[in-house]
Amino acid sequence: MVPSLFISHGSPMLALQPGASGPALARLARELPRPKAIVLVSAHWESRELLIMSNPQPATWHDFGGFPPALYAVEYPAPGAPELASQISQQLSAAGLPARLDDQRPLDHGAWVPLSLMYREADIPVVQVSLPSHAGPELQLRVGQALAALRADGILLIGSGSITHNLGELDWHAGPDAVEPWALAFRDWVVARLEADDRPALLDYRRQAPHAVRNHPSDEHLLPLFFAMGAGARLGVVHQGFTHGALGMDIYRFD
Repeated sequence: MVPSLFISHGSPMLALQPGASGPALARLARELPRPKAIVLVSAHWESRELLIMSNPQPATWHDFGGFPPALYAVEYPAPGAPELASQISQQLSAAGLPARLDDQRPLDHGAWVPLSLMYREADIPVVQVSLPSHAGPELQLRVGQALAALRADGILLIGSGSITHNLGELDWHAGPDAVEPWALAFRDWVVARLEADDRPALLDYRRQAPHAVRNHPSDEHLLPLFFAMGAGARLGVVHQGFTHGALGMDIYRFD
């Protein structure tokens, strides 16, 4: 059975400057059984209702600005999987989570950037599930639980966000070993609670975690963690690190 994953996808420039995260993602992909398909929740598809990408050939969406031309030339032409999207819709509805299909949705950078480092051939079908961020972490936990059975069918479930994400406090000139104490304290609290499987504390992280609001002024980048956690159980830390002093790049697996 494949695990579920939480991936901190960092800046879109990760696709061209993979740093330490790129090799970690490539190693992880080599270690895992080759998935039949990938179902991914990205921080960059916020929505009011649950939506499921049923686009048979999703475009590569460069949903950002101000980056070098080489980044806009990157394409990730993975196929979609409309039949799997319909199956996901049925599973979510059976769990009391109605969802609507979206046959126009492209792949945002929260999907194609990490996937380009894991599966460069872009030959594994990908389905994105949207993030109704206003509903908070409990909904994402339920979505992960509702789709967990897909893992037994060889389908890889990924939450793509960031363990810390306050772009306003990043130091763009910081070296690779520079880490803000408030970012480290939050990251370490989350890992400790995951290791203890303390889901009530994690669901209440904005009150209980140190510097929670400073690390996540809005929580869309942490919510994919709850999707991955809901779809799996035992935590495995694949990679840990920070860039720009406070942007967490952790990768976790849930077996």
